[in-house]
Amino acid sequence: MSMTDPIADFLTRIRNALKAGHRFVDIPASNLKKQMAQILYEQGFIKNYIVIEDNRQGMLRIFLKYDPSGRPVIHELKRVSRPGRRYYVDVNNLPRVKNNMGIAIISTSRGIMTERKARRERVGGEVLCYIW
Repeated sequence: MSMTDPIADFLTRIRNALKAGHRFVDIPASNLKKQMAQILYEQGFIKNYIVIEDNRQGMLRIFLKYDPSGRPVIHELKRVSRPGRRYYVDVNNLPRVKNNMGIAIISTSRGIMTERKARRERVGGEVLCYIW
């Protein structure tokens, strides 16, 4: 089976694992997914992540984070730019997610970053997803 949208698959696997209450989720690894997992870790949305080498593509194991009452820290993951409809913004139109309570992950010419970092570095790019 060929996958046309690996970012949507990444977000869907995390969303499904959170709904099922799993402690972690395994996702086929890629450099883009590793960078997105790093951003989720830095922003406090996940506990940690590791890369499991298997002499093929590798697997990305993401350890999910829940609050003390057992509810997921991530409330929603929303894919914005899709293969059929790309969504690009310049630095003046970078989105604010839930009044800066969430983040937008942006693919820029300087790498994958949050919208706040893109605003500081004065670069625009493709809006990959919103997370809050």
